[in-house]
Amino acid sequence: MSSANAENTVNATPTGVERRAKLHNTIAALIKLRQDVVMSYCRLAGVKSFSGRDLEKHSPDVAHLRSFCQVMVDYTAMGHFEVYQRIIEGKERRMAVKEVAAEVYPAIAETTDYLVDFNDKYDDMEDDSIAASMLAADLSRLGEIIAIRGDLEDQILAALQR
Repeated sequence: MSSANAENTVNATPTGVERRAKLHNTIAALIKLRQDVVMSYCRLAGVKSFSGRDLEKHSPDVAHLRSFCQVMVDYTAMGHFEVYQRIIEGKERRMAVKEVAAEVYPAIAETTDYLVDFNDKYDDMEDDSIAASMLAADLSRLGEIIAIRGDLEDQILAALQR
């Protein structure tokens, strides 16, 4: 093996600094996606501010519902494949992360199931005939789920950043 090939092989393995930088970027991207989900959720649910809600006069359109579902699926997938996959596969070595994950990941998995179910129910709507009462109830529960997931996720992200 030439020294140039040996050098390329050595450089192919990320250093600890590179892994931490990648993790930091992944966490920042996940948090940004979560913020996008929350903002899109608020528009979909008709929340203009936390002090002034007007759900009775608000009726979301199918295009916005689809857009919201896409952002929500992107966020869910990123969390799963970019953050939780190492934990799920048992590849995480840091004990603090493993302990937090053992405590909160089962609940995160439940929130994932709810988010996927919501997407499956509403993503392929064909027209603007969204059942307003059904969507309102589902959006109310979805808001709770998103908040719960964020709290649980923050615990794992904090452990990962230590």
